[in-house]
Amino acid sequence: MDILLRHDHFYVINKPAGIGMHQEGDSPGLVRRLSEELGEPLYPVHRLDKMTTGALLLARTPEANRELSRQFAERSTCKLYLALSDRKPGKKQGLVKGDMEKARGGSWKLTRGSANPAITRFYSSLLDNGLRAFLLQPHTGKTHQLRVALKSLGSPILGDERYGGSPADRGYLHAWQLEFGYGGERLSVRAPLTEGTCFLEQAEALERWACGLSGACEAG
Repeated sequence: MDILLRHDHFYVINKPAGIGMHQEGDSPGLVRRLSEELGEPLYPVHRLDKMTTGALLLARTPEANRELSRQFAERSTCKLYLALSDRKPGKKQGLVKGDMEKARGGSWKLTRGSANPAITRFYSSLLDNGLRAFLLQPHTGKTHQLRVALKSLGSPILGDERYGGSPADRGYLHAWQLEFGYGGERLSVRAPLTEGTCFLEQAEALERWACGLSGACEAG
């Protein structure tokens, strides 16, 4: 797996598509596979869905895991994701906010409640091939939050058939940029687009567009 940042206390990797964080049946998960490959225990600071690629932070020590996990819990990190859809959103940019409830078959749904809302800021743009690009900044870390947010906009993620997305060679959600603090330093890591025909065909245009908006990345 591609290591984007190697630090004495943690790694940031570019997670591949199609592998879960933990063991499924007889198939070892990403954490175990990478731990065995590197010959050391690793601690997942946060999670990415099986279909999601991109920047994933793994601590190398219990102390680093506690410090980095605290930042995620306190929302002092900043995460930016890229996604594609083949459907026009109800609005071009803004916030998606609402409580999330379990639905059938392991899915989730967005409600109008606000007791403990999932909050996502988004921007969108039409690409040359007719697909819609999304830059997503989750301000909370709920299960399937971004996938449900785009479904609620009428633009389910391409390839995310669980939430009504059109069939594709992968689910087009990518953790593109991760910002966090460590040892008094603010670190920013970007994960290049390396998987999925639609991402690869539009990689230059997508990243140029996202770079123009990345200054909007704010903790919390």
